[in-house]
Amino acid sequence: MKVISVNIGKKEKLIYNDKEIVTGILKYPVNTFITLGKEDVENDVVVDRRYHGGIDQAVYAYSENHYKYWKDLYPNLDWHFGMFGENLTISNLDETEINVGNVYKLGETIIEVTKPRTPCKKLGIVFKTQHFLKQFWNTSKSGVYFKVLQLGNVTVGDELILIKKTENSPTITEVYNGKKKKRRSKKS
Repeated sequence: MKVISVNIGKKEKLIYNDKEIVTGILKYPVNTFITLGKEDVENDVVVDRRYHGGIDQAVYAYSENHYKYWKDLYPNLDWHFGMFGENLTISNLDETEINVGNVYKLGETIIEVTKPRTPCKKLGIVFKTQHFLKQFWNTSKSGVYFKVLQLGNVTVGDELILIKKTENSPTITEVYNGKKKKRRSKKS
């Protein structure tokens, strides 16, 4: 697993249902390193800290491999890495094989897997339809949030190297599927 792109966002105003929404979801590749901090990525904007940033969601990674699936469904979008709000686009990041609590070395950093991403309406705005959220929920392509144990820089080409595997811990997909079940039971 290698870093394909490092992505940063700035505060942007989007219009949704005739209302202005301020967000930091729009991330774009940068041609330098990014610095992973304790609660977020330096120089990246996190607008709503109830759902993004913080110790357990300091950095979000999404798999480069998932992009083809979504591009086939949404071919008319202006595609670039960072579309899912991820700071790190990583090749071969597979949620079915990554366990909560696993610890990885990445560039100068050490990071720990915490949880999957839960889709929000801002992701639907990026994809120009709220139907996207249902499609996102119906896959295992959630991406991965990490806690930063050792701060430092990450750049394109850095490898995600497993240094501690957590035994008897659910995979990101298992946690995500559990969230789906709770979500469905609340609707019933």
